[in-house]
Amino acid sequence: MVKEILLKQFGKRLVKLREEQGLSQSDLARLTGKDRQNIYRIEKGQLNPTLFQLTEIAAALKITVPKLVDLDN
Repeated sequence: MVKEILLKQFGKRLVKLREEQGLSQSDLARLTGKDRQNIYRIEKGQLNPTLFQLTEIAAALKITVPKLVDLDN
């Protein structure tokens, strides 16, 4: 139960950060070398990203991993 809540919170955070930069899911997927479905599943809380994926996403968004996973903001 807690895992699902955290994954959904992270997904909402990722959507917010991605949209603040004017990026679509397809844009983020291209920047990370992932497919759009992968980004969609992370944003919906259906996929638990690895540390390596978090690093790739943070780099694509030009932010740090701690900022990416800061669920209090």
